[in-house]
Amino acid sequence: MQLLIVHHDAEVGEELVRMVTDYTEHHCGYASSGAGALEWAGSAARCSLLISQLDGEGVNGLSLAATMSDMFAGMQTMFLPDYPATEQRVEVPQPRIFPEPIDGQLLLDAIACAEAQRQTGMDLYHPLDVVQMCCLTLRSGALQFVRGSNAAVLFLRSGKIVHAESGAARGIDALAEIATWDAAEFAYDYAMRAPVETIKQPWDEAVAASVNQQRVETVASIVEPATPVQKHTTGEAKPARRGLFGARKVGLLAFAGLLPLIVC
Repeated sequence: MQLLIVHHDAEVGEELVRMVTDYTEHHCGYASSGAGALEWAGSAARCSLLISQLDGEGVNGLSLAATMSDMFAGMQTMFLPDYPATEQRVEVPQPRIFPEPIDGQLLLDAIACAEAQRQTGMDLYHPLDVVQMCCLTLRSGALQFVRGSNAAVLFLRSGKIVHAESGAARGIDALAEIATWDAAEFAYDYAMRAPVETIKQPWDEAVAASVNQQRVETVASIVEPATPVQKHTTGEAKPARRGLFGARKVGLLAFAGLLPLIVC
């Protein structure tokens, strides 16, 4: 498998390259900027996995991933944000986002998972991991998640979750549905704004509330199987709109919810 690591700090980038080449049989390139990565990509026959710094001098990881996903079909992606791991409030299984200090073993495990996932042609993430990354980096805009025929949109303002939609569900109800997804594609659009504000809590409290609501509904469905919990529905399922955000679409990623595992 051919990898490319992009990080503006050469010491960090080259150390990651050494780790990959020492502990795997994959080929691994390195670029210190987005422009350097695209120059590398222009002469490469393939790229199976992009591991990019999220934000850095000359590096915009989301934009770079979108561009390279168009160049290399089925390419997997991972991101290296610069916030410390201690700021994270949500832990997910099989993460693809690695804050500092980077956990080398987790990264190697994720690379192995990505190698298997590549055969599906989809780039899968845990939705709440993506949400956490965008909140901790104080992003504004919209995140679209797609899982099969289901789609959801979550709106951010300066790192706060202000609105979410999933089918007929809105607000915390929609966020609770997203939290149950085991894998989803995602796209990010920095320009989109929420049509209404339905979520007032800090982002981590909103996520906790959505997960707790999902757990209550799950317990209720087990205790009273003859009386199903009412679900928001739009009737007959319709195909999800892939590429809602056009050129800014970041591959086919699948962020799973907080509880389910991503199966490789």
